Amino acid sequence: MAEIDRLKEIVETLRSEHGCPWDRAQTHESLKASVIEEAAEVVCGINILDETRDSENLKEELGDLLLQIMFHAVMAEEEGLFTFDDVVRGISDKMVRRHPHVFSGVTYANEEEMHEAWAKIKKEEKAGKEWHGDYLPGAFDEALKLIKRAKERKGIK
Repeated sequence: MAEIDRLKEIVETLRSEHGCPWDRAQTHESLKASVIEEAAEVVCGINILDETRDSENLKEELGDLLLQIMFHAVMAEEEGLFTFDDVVRGISDKMVRRHPHVFSGVTYANEEEMHEAWAKIKKEEKAGKEWHGDYLPGAFDEALKLIKRAKERKGIK
């Protein structure tokens, strides 16, 4: 069994009838703070790695962030929205699509042309969904508030 499948089974068990009441009670909304906090801890792990070459903290924090992603994917699957495989397939397809110079034999004259092609591909992907961006300012504001609360919980000024 692949470790990612094991993680999915663990999260499914935690959320099951015989699992953990706290894990079972979580929602996408209730886990927003955890996603922000774990992302900040990944940044911390990167900083530790950069300064000390010690990778243990980064490895642990990447795992914690992956757990958050898995929780959201499992909850979405429970709700009939999408699966973890859909998430992985989506990002894999996006990376292949946005890197035709790597995966499709396309050649660009220079880096600027490559960046222009990336922007064009991204714009095509977002066609009809431009309104999603309208939610981003509010999400950044909410993230700042969640970061402030996380700092308070951890006793950081």
